[in-house]
Amino acid sequence: MYIDDLKVEDIEDFLFYLKEEKSLASASRSRHQYTLRAFWKYACNKDLCKQNIANLIEPIKIKKQERTFLTTEEAHELIEAIDHPLTQLICKTLFYTGMRIGECLNLRLKDVDFEKNMIYIINGKGKKDRNIPLNKNLIPPLKDYLSNWRPDVDTDYLFATSKTGKISSVYVNRIIKDTVERLGWEKKVTAHILRHSFASNLIKKGVNIVHVQKLLGHSNLKVTSIYTHTEMDDLNESVNLL
Repeated sequence: MYIDDLKVEDIEDFLFYLKEEKSLASASRSRHQYTLRAFWKYACNKDLCKQNIANLIEPIKIKKQERTFLTTEEAHELIEAIDHPLTQLICKTLFYTGMRIGECLNLRLKDVDFEKNMIYIINGKGKKDRNIPLNKNLIPPLKDYLSNWRPDVDTDYLFATSKTGKISSVYVNRIIKDTVERLGWEKKVTAHILRHSFASNLIKKGVNIVHVQKLLGHSNLKVTSIYTHTEMDDLNESVNLL
């Protein structure tokens, strides 16, 4: 089939198929639609077709959902229940820094500065660097790990195993999943949820959202605003201020 043979109805049928037959969520279907628009734009620029028919279709509305996060108490309970010491320390680091799991596992020994109490993120998402102050609760366990039980392996990764000299995000998430199941929790928890929890709890405690944005490494404040969860208890407290 040639691209000029395709019609708007064909694209609509395809998107309908993704919804009804594949049961894809609105966000996934929206990504497919974006790809189609980009493809037709390329085709038009190359004179492969006369019109970008993908632009004639209404954008798919994405239902916004508040992100899952753990309260400080839940995060502590989860971390304490993890029976793999290195994963436990990694999860504690994620919760107290808000790092992405990839950033955390790529930390080198030189990236943690106990003199300045700072963690240096080098080449984070978007190839950007940022600094995160060390939480006072994180300093003792990190120092203990480095002094007493980090394996003697030929690697400069901060978090290392004796077998491979590093640890994968897949393994960390599997340990978290097993721990959540053992606790009997219904909610889905991943390493990234600990990042959400870091941000959500800071905002809940009144930390300026711009400060949270800088800690997370977001270039856009709108991205950070997804962590401003509104709960009924907060609303009740708000109306009773009058």
